[in-house]
Amino acid sequence: MFQGPIDCLLKTVKNEGVLGLYKGMASPLVGIAAVNSLLFWAYSYGKTLQTGSSDVTPTLGQIAVAGAGAGIVNSVLASPVELLKVRLQVQYNTASEFNTAFRGPIPLARHLIQQFGARGIAWGFWATVAREIPAYAAFYAGFEFTKRRFADALANGDANKLGTLPLMLSGSAGGVSLWMVSYPLDVIKSRVQNGKAPPKGFGYIAATAREIAAEQGIKGFFRGFSPTVIRSIPAAGVTFATYELVMRALDGNAK
Repeated sequence: MFQGPIDCLLKTVKNEGVLGLYKGMASPLVGIAAVNSLLFWAYSYGKTLQTGSSDVTPTLGQIAVAGAGAGIVNSVLASPVELLKVRLQVQYNTASEFNTAFRGPIPLARHLIQQFGARGIAWGFWATVAREIPAYAAFYAGFEFTKRRFADALANGDANKLGTLPLMLSGSAGGVSLWMVSYPLDVIKSRVQNGKAPPKGFGYIAATAREIAAEQGIKGFFRGFSPTVIRSIPAAGVTFATYELVMRALDGNAK
């Protein structure tokens, strides 16, 4: 259907107008606060479990383990949020395979539950877990590694003295790291969640990977990679800088 991101942009605007670029936005917009809150809480808890105290600086290995664990926990919310987003986004100037063009996440969620029961809203859960584990291990480890390098170069090793720009750049490094290690798994997850019925068991992840490889080769696992990485640079930068600055403010008030 599309020859690349620019072709997709132009055809979408031409056929559906500018608002066509925002299909599926309501689901992550509503769920992002809960998803990120759960993610960062699980990450902080995972670090403390390993170090025994929030005052102890974890190693990068411990950071990665905490991130992987946070990804597993986060899948509980991220999977249904992304399911609704993905299925709304593939409605392209036409009705879906159910002959209904859903106008938002609530009608779609109601339809999936009516059609498939609880499986309808948990569609692709294990594919989401498989993606989240390496994704958030790399996300947090990439951020911490870059932040510590900036701290050594700019603040005598004290990361709490870093300004907004180094924190944003560190966050961007985390975002790029996330997609570098998990993008093929995201492609698999999206294909699963756009299927005709929720899969059963665990083998569907490998089966879907084989289907993509047979149809498109290795390139099939990286379709859309460039715009996704470009998007992650400002998004992850702002996310991490905001988190770090808010935590500093809270720690300062606590003292």
